[in-house]
Amino acid sequence: MSAIETICVQGGYTPGNGEPREIPIIQSTTFRYDTGEDMGKLFDLEASGYFYTRLQNPTNDLVAAKIRDLEGGTAAMLTSSGQAANFFAMFNLAGCGDHIVASSSIYGGTFNLISVTMARMGIEVTFVSPDCTDAELDAAFRPNTKLLFGETIANPALTVLDIEQFAKAAHRHGVPLIVDNTFATPVNCRPIEWGADIVTHSTTKYMDGHGVAVGGAIVDGGRFDWMAHADRFPGLCTPDESYHGVTYAERFGQGGAFITKCTAQLMRDFGAIQSPQHAFYLNLGLESLHVRMARHCENGQAMAEFLASHPKVSHVSYCGLPGDPYHERALKYLPKGSCGVVSFELRGGREAAGVFMNSLKLAAIETHVADARTCCLSPASTTHRQMTAEQLAQAGIPAGLVRLSCGLEHKEDLIADVAQALEKV
Repeated sequence: MSAIETICVQGGYTPGNGEPREIPIIQSTTFRYDTGEDMGKLFDLEASGYFYTRLQNPTNDLVAAKIRDLEGGTAAMLTSSGQAANFFAMFNLAGCGDHIVASSSIYGGTFNLISVTMARMGIEVTFVSPDCTDAELDAAFRPNTKLLFGETIANPALTVLDIEQFAKAAHRHGVPLIVDNTFATPVNCRPIEWGADIVTHSTTKYMDGHGVAVGGAIVDGGRFDWMAHADRFPGLCTPDESYHGVTYAERFGQGGAFITKCTAQLMRDFGAIQSPQHAFYLNLGLESLHVRMARHCENGQAMAEFLASHPKVSHVSYCGLPGDPYHERALKYLPKGSCGVVSFELRGGREAAGVFMNSLKLAAIETHVADARTCCLSPASTTHRQMTAEQLAQAGIPAGLVRLSCGLEHKEDLIADVAQALEKV
């Protein structure tokens, strides 16, 4: 079973004779065993199974397996949110005294996570432009660099990452590339096929697609040779004394070490688990992901073309437009389309953006994106309001920028709503 469409519908779970057709919700915090020895083998990582949902749960693992297959990885796990997924993926490799390199054009919450919160943990960061040269990218690395991070399609700047360029740079310096693939989803791009090593998602967005369940996911591509860089990654390549002295890279190999360590260490200590109920909702969204993404892209393309021709719009960012600076890159990485999110700037700046959003009737003002229902917001006033003017400019987010997430409604209705709101500006 290899087609994306088939994996969306049936991946991760094959019921046996007389078993539930739909993934069952195992709504239990604990699991019973006959002997202490049986449970002890689980704690020693000598047997597979479940003992406490804070670490793992059968429902979550089945849904994670579907996402693993969608991305073409070897192991995956669910987290409580996309923020938790990105934090776990990075903190699984970098600690106090370490350094990471990241694209400057990323979601504001992730920018803040890296530049402020992880900095308080003693982890330094160098941000680079997604359009940097190889020389500029190489110059950002240090001897203590542990990873390179970027987003396939940045939120909300909609820059498209040159995944191959970033992957080659990461591997030249002996570190993995982590790519947040939330906006593209594996339906439109599979970063592992372009050289990425770890893929993350805010499953809250297109994967769920209906605004009902916050969640995240981490997928290991299984290609990075941890033992070949053992000195750089002692957490994976030397005994973990907090977990019975297991050496993850030796015990679980390239395909399983990263996710096992992330579960046994970080999920154990931070507990950012996705609830089984949310995992169930997520799976319902995944079953139609391949159908929905096509419609989101159709609506996004139509909206971008309309906005690009409107006199009150000074700039439109959408890689599906031939004149977009990322159009050629999108043809390579996103040949089936990108997403339904369109970013644009109105003549008149922040004030004009406010009038426009307040005049919308069909599209809702929400701190959300990538949903079945169309929504919009002004990032500089909401999701990115913690960033300075300099940081906003670095991330490609003008003060008057509007991010419009085209849902699954009819495109002509969406364009009509936007048109009448623009008349009020």
